Amino acid sequence: MIQQRFSYSEFARPLFSETVAMAWADPTAPMPRLIGDEVLAVEQVRPARAREFGAGRAAAREAMSLLGQPPRPVLQGEDRAPIWPRGLTGSITHSARDCLAVVTDAPEICALGLDIEATAPLESALWPEICTMAEMNWLSSLGPSQRGHFAKLVFSAKEAAYKAQYAVSRQMLGFHDIVLTIDLSKQRFTAQFTADVDGFIPGATLQGRFAILGAAFITAVELAANDRALSATTHS
Repeated sequence: MIQQRFSYSEFARPLFSETVAMAWADPTAPMPRLIGDEVLAVEQVRPARAREFGAGRAAAREAMSLLGQPPRPVLQGEDRAPIWPRGLTGSITHSARDCLAVVTDAPEICALGLDIEATAPLESALWPEICTMAEMNWLSSLGPSQRGHFAKLVFSAKEAAYKAQYAVSRQMLGFHDIVLTIDLSKQRFTAQFTADVDGFIPGATLQGRFAILGAAFITAVELAANDRALSATTHS
């Protein structure tokens, strides 16, 4: 697993700007030490879920240390979203074997979105639930053996975009409230809102990046406080 950690820090961290720290933790490892009220989030959950939660907090604190920040608790809200300590912004994601966290203390960054997904193809029955018609048309332009693979990328990119916008809007969105444009050659995507989202201008577009590392997609969205996608009320 040392090589796995090296791979993420080497190849996935550049998905974000230099002021963002990334760290990895193993969700299958023994439960790490939690801080303060973090323990409330794992009192009545399955052991596997508790280890995932603990790994996410361990990764977040390692990322804090990379920024020169002291270790602090990252509590869980009623919506299960992380509650970041004052002055910090971040995002946490996990798969069956990996947990990643990104954290920044840069005031010019107001939200981060991070997602990791196995590259195993998404079941075709789920494509219409996840993909808009434009995205279905894009998938149909790919080779038959690629479509399920990149349908999973669509899913992951929407998860990253959702996390970033939720940090601003606290608004639940459906998969069809976001439409993606994916550039495979540049490993970038845009996520445009098709619904009105609090804190964003109508039709706002978020910029994202992705990497394919071994058997995993990693997708990333970084939102600056002065981003033109944000509404004037958010800037004020």
